[in-house]
Amino acid sequence: QVTCIEVVEAYVERIKEVNPLINAVVKDRFEEALQEARQVDKLLLEGPGDDCLEEKFPLLGVPFTVKEAFSLYGMPNTSGLVNRRNVIATSDATVVSRLKQAGAIPLGVTNCSELCMWYESSNRVYGRTNNPYDLQRIVGGSSGGEGSVLAAACSVIGVGSDIGGSIRMPAFFNGVFGHKPTTGVVPNDGQFPNAHGVRTSYLCTGPMCRYAEDLEPVLRVMAGPGVSKLKLNEKVSLEKIKFHCMDHDGGSIFVSPVDKEILQAQKKVVEHLESDLGVRVQRVAIHKMKYSFQIWSAMMLSEDSEGQEAQRFIDLLGDHGKPVWPLWELMKWLVGMSSHTLPAIALGLTEKLVNINLSGKAKLVSMGKSLQEEMEALLGPDGVLLYPSHPTIAPKHHSPICMPFNFAYTAIFNVLGLPVTQCPLGLGSEGLPLGIQLVAAAYNDHLTLAVAQYLEKAFGGWVLPGKV
Repeated sequence: QVTCIEVVEAYVERIKEVNPLINAVVKDRFEEALQEARQVDKLLLEGPGDDCLEEKFPLLGVPFTVKEAFSLYGMPNTSGLVNRRNVIATSDATVVSRLKQAGAIPLGVTNCSELCMWYESSNRVYGRTNNPYDLQRIVGGSSGGEGSVLAAACSVIGVGSDIGGSIRMPAFFNGVFGHKPTTGVVPNDGQFPNAHGVRTSYLCTGPMCRYAEDLEPVLRVMAGPGVSKLKLNEKVSLEKIKFHCMDHDGGSIFVSPVDKEILQAQKKVVEHLESDLGVRVQRVAIHKMKYSFQIWSAMMLSEDSEGQEAQRFIDLLGDHGKPVWPLWELMKWLVGMSSHTLPAIALGLTEKLVNINLSGKAKLVSMGKSLQEEMEALLGPDGVLLYPSHPTIAPKHHSPICMPFNFAYTAIFNVLGLPVTQCPLGLGSEGLPLGIQLVAAAYNDHLTLAVAQYLEKAFGGWVLPGKV
C-alpha cells in the first residue's frame, strides 16, 4: 500500500521530530537508508514474484535501529566510553548483517550505558537518554536507547543485548516488547564489550519491538541456522500451558519491595488467564530467588571450565587508553574532571571487594546451579512463569544509584540461561508503562512468545506516548 521510501521517510521525520527530546539516536545514517529504500522500491518494480522475494528477504524494507554497542558499518562503536569516541565500525555485527541480508534498513545507532553495565543509559560521549512517557524518567539500560526509540515510534524493530536485563528493563520502562532468547542460540559477535569466559553463557542478543508478533520473525533472522534449536514452528495451545506465578523474590535486603501497581497488574494477568483460558495459575515461592543478586554476581565473576577468570571491568574501562584507577577516578569525578560515569567508577571499586570472599562465592555458584535445576524441573516442557520485571516503574534520572541492585529481577534469568519475553501491560496511574516477564525452560522460547501475543491482545500492548 505504501512505497519503501515513504516508510523510511516517515521514520526519518519522526526521529528528527522527537530525538531532540529523548536523545535516543546518537548517530544516524538517513541518507544511506533513503538510498537503500529507493533500491527496495526498484527491486519490487523489477523483481520476481512476491513469494520469491518474501522467502529471500523476509524483512524487506523494514526500518530498524541498533544499540551502539554493536558494529554497524560506518557508525560509531564506543559503548559510551570516551576513549573509544573515534572508533568507527568497519564491519557489521553478525545479527546486524543478518537483518540487512533479510532486507531490513538500518536508520542509525542508539544510546547505551557506559560499557553496557548500568541500568540508566547515560554516558560522557552522548549524554543521557530520556523516557518518552516522562522525560524526567530513565529508559533503563543498557539497551535504553533502543527502548526509547521504539516506544517513541521512531523505529520498527531493534537490536539489543542482555547480560543482566539489558533488553528487558528498557522494554519494561518504555512499554515495548523485548525477548532474551535461550542462551547460545543468537550469536553475540561484533559487540563491545563482548562476553569472555563464563560470561559467554550469560550474554544474549535479541530483538526489541513495539508489537509482539514481530519478535518471532526477527528472532528467526537473528538466530540464523541456530533457530533450529528453538521450537518456533510448534503450534502452542495456550490452554495446555502450565502457568506459574511468583509475586516477588521473597524479600531480598538488597532490592526494593515490588510496587503495588506492578503487583496489581500481575494479578490482573492471572485473573484473565484463569477466566479466559480456564487454566489454573499455580502460585510458587522459590526460596533461592531471594539471593538473585548474590547468585548473579558470584556466577558473573566465576571461572569457566578451563579455569579462565572473567574479564575485569577495570580493564574494559581502560580500552583505547591508559589503565584506570577507580579511586583516582572517583576523586576526579567529585571535581567534575573524570571522563567516566559514577556507576562505572563504583563498579570498578566494588569489583575487587566481591572477589575477596572466595568460599562464599563458591557457595553462591553452587546455589545458582541448584536453582537452575529447580527452575527447569518446575517449568518442564510446557511451563511459563509470570514474574515481575523490576520492583518499580521507570525511576527518575539518577535514582538507580540509590538502589543499584534492583536489576536482580531480570539478571537472575541470565545466569539460569532461560528464555524470557518482556511484555507490556498498559500504563499505570502516573502514565508510565507496566509489564511482566514471561519465563520458560531452555529452548521453549515459542511458549513465552505465544503468551506475549495473547497478552498483547488482552491488555493492549504498546501505547503511543502522550496518547492518554
